[in-house]
Amino acid sequence: QVQLVESGGGLVQAGGSLRLSCAASGRAFNAYTMGWFRQAPGKGREFVAAISWSGGSTYYADSMKGRFTISRDNAKNTVYLQMNSLKPEDTAVYHCAADRHPEIDEIVVIITTIYDYWGQGTQVTVSS
Repeated sequence: QVQLVESGGGLVQAGGSLRLSCAASGRAFNAYTMGWFRQAPGKGREFVAAISWSGGSTYYADSMKGRFTISRDNAKNTVYLQMNSLKPEDTAVYHCAADRHPEIDEIVVIITTIYDYWGQGTQVTVSS
């Protein structure tokens, strides 16, 4: 069993930055693919970014490329999402997720149902 706890959300002005963290408990974190998803009010859960077990492969939704960076520190059992140039449309609850496969094909990594564990989420609000 893996538990995921997100932190780092908050209120920021458009153009600002936030860094989200997701701390994982349980064994074998360094063997999991980790992902970030977000859910805005009235909308479905949307893929943001993902990273393979080693950090050697990263994937981003098109609207986040160049603005968001996913990284991980396996020694700390933590995955991060650095968000820059934030826009009001980035407002959402951000969730991290873990999949037990160390590598996932980029076509599949965006699918919510493949992930085995989810955190409760952290609210990000971007004001205009």
